Amino acid sequence: MRYIFLALIMAVAAFAEIIKTPIVSIDKEKDEAVIQIGAIDVGMSGFVVHKIDAKHTVILKSAQIKEFDAKNKTAKIALSEFTTLDTESLPSGKWSVGVGDDVIFAFGYTRALLVAPNEEIYHRVTKGSKVQWVHPDIFATLLSYNGHPTPLRSDFTALSDSNSIGIVFVYLNEKVFTLDAKSFKILAISEAKLEQKEVQLPFYTRVPEIRAAWWGEGSDELEEYEPHYYELLVKANAQDKRLYEIIKSGGEKLEDLLEEFDFEGKRDDRKKTFGLF
Repeated sequence: MRYIFLALIMAVAAFAEIIKTPIVSIDKEKDEAVIQIGAIDVGMSGFVVHKIDAKHTVILKSAQIKEFDAKNKTAKIALSEFTTLDTESLPSGKWSVGVGDDVIFAFGYTRALLVAPNEEIYHRVTKGSKVQWVHPDIFATLLSYNGHPTPLRSDFTALSDSNSIGIVFVYLNEKVFTLDAKSFKILAISEAKLEQKEVQLPFYTRVPEIRAAWWGEGSDELEEYEPHYYELLVKANAQDKRLYEIIKSGGEKLEDLLEEFDFEGKRDDRKKTFGLF
């Protein structure tokens, strides 16, 4: 068990420090920008901050690391609408992202949710960790409000926004996947050799029942644990070769997901960051 704790602590520690760096160039037509940085992980999410004056700043866009060039020490970031504080009560302006604006990454990475198949695994993984765990009961309550007994990507995004969660951990087949809560990109994969005696659907929670909507995606009861969460991972990480090899060795239940991988990068996942799958 010490190995699991150490692996999780290292995974969180590697991303826990907030990163702040200025934009060095921008392509407004493509909604992309470039930053100069020594090292950063593809998939990390953040936001662009514009300085209005000496005492005031404003968040203009959400940001996600799209590419990292280790040789030139630069990273390309994809920009999208910032919805975390989406409210008509906040003032708005005509500011636009420009060179010199700061991009902040890893905000909220010390707060996390663990999706686990049962209570024993949940407690064994979270025990002793200094991560600020947001209990799955909170997520189950949000799912019940949305009428989604089958969790969607949009539900994880909503939880991240409402509880300032930066990281989602998902336990699958003796592995813990560390994900950016907004992009759902895999930041790390840790071995966690734990015996799985039973499965609680859609995940371990003390909430006795998650209300289902009359219709729509997510309204059906989840029938199987692993296939659903692997599907969410594949759709957000269609170019991840580590995940491909895991899915490939996962047997008949997962073989259909192999067709979802896109190593040539023909699909633009930016619009799916806040999508409904």
